[in-house]
Amino acid sequence: MALGELTVKGPAPMTGYDREKLFGPAWSDSTTAPGGGNSCDTRNDVLRRDLHSIRYKAASRCVIAAGVLDDPYTGEQISFVRGPQSSKIQVDHVVALGASWRTGAAGLTQEQRRALGNDPLNLITSAGPVNAAKSDADAAGWLPPSKSFHCPYVARQIAVKAKYRLWVTAAEQAAMSRVLAECPDEPLPTDTSKDVALPGLT
Repeated sequence: MALGELTVKGPAPMTGYDREKLFGPAWSDSTTAPGGGNSCDTRNDVLRRDLHSIRYKAASRCVIAAGVLDDPYTGEQISFVRGPQSSKIQVDHVVALGASWRTGAAGLTQEQRRALGNDPLNLITSAGPVNAAKSDADAAGWLPPSKSFHCPYVARQIAVKAKYRLWVTAAEQAAMSRVLAECPDEPLPTDTSKDVALPGLT
């Protein structure tokens, strides 16, 4: 589904929005999203996909103790060590959950919202401060600092919105169109794309 096939509507109100109540506990393994039910929480699943030079916590095949991130949002390389500095990297919701609520997630079931919050298609590991700066902005309000990642980022947002039948606002559509004008052949990722699919547990 291309950008032009997404419904364009105004933003819904944030009335009643409660992230944990509506989307479930963060990084739950109890979800129908890819990777759900594999006995490893979503955050560690995504870290295992996005980091390299990984070391696991002793006696664990799930918990990442250390690794290196080539951050697509900034173009920087970030060393990760679990502990007080863990916030140096965070797992970002490509379509922020608050933004999803404004564009149709209120019409999803509880399980669909839980899947949206844990779907590898909607998750990318990035620098913590950058993720914090994004907050729940859509493409009209925020794009990654690295311009070279604008096209893949917007394509990923469109793929997520298509999968979960979310709409775009007029401002969001215009921002996405400006980005895609520079890369009209940018493919939309799928659940099986290299940068999306989760590696198996070893």
